[in-house]
Amino acid sequence: MISAIITEKIRSNERIVIELGCGPNKVAGAIGVDKFQDENVDIVADIENGLPFLPDNSVDELFSRHVLEHIENLELLIKEIHRVLKPGGIHRVIVPHFSNPHYYSDYTHRRFFGLYTFDYFADEESKLKRKVPNFYNDLQFHITKRYLRLYSLRPLLNYKRRLLSKWFNRSSGAQERYEESWCYQFPCQEIHYEMTKK
Repeated sequence: MISAIITEKIRSNERIVIELGCGPNKVAGAIGVDKFQDENVDIVADIENGLPFLPDNSVDELFSRHVLEHIENLELLIKEIHRVLKPGGIHRVIVPHFSNPHYYSDYTHRRFFGLYTFDYFADEESKLKRKVPNFYNDLQFHITKRYLRLYSLRPLLNYKRRLLSKWFNRSSGAQERYEESWCYQFPCQEIHYEMTKK
């Protein structure tokens, strides 16, 4: 069933921005979707079952920050995100990188993410030097951004890791070399993606 909030935004021709798994800290201007009720949650839904509260080709922008690593059936959810985004719609993703030393502490984490994870859902032009197959599905996202974020809660170490982030993100080749050779010496906390629906 389509959410009343979404129906109203479509009727008034407003831009639709969704944040999946918003919790208490929703992106300004977004419609917050979460499994748990909170004052910032506009739609309470378990996204493990897809996004039936959103019609096809209705969403302009969709955020998911530290959500996808908790999803059991990632392919189903990515297909649903593709379905609900308008052509040219943007999906912004932040997930923990597989080298994140804190990743394993959270028992609710279900999967790892690296540079190539979303290449399995991407067009050929988006892919990095190391090619991965995309015959598992027929989705065609165009990846416009990949960013490896190294940081620390300790000020001096954070300064050094921010410098390393700049160095490792200077090109896609540098990102690939980082993940192949350096990620366990200098762990990456997050990876950011931005992709558009073709």
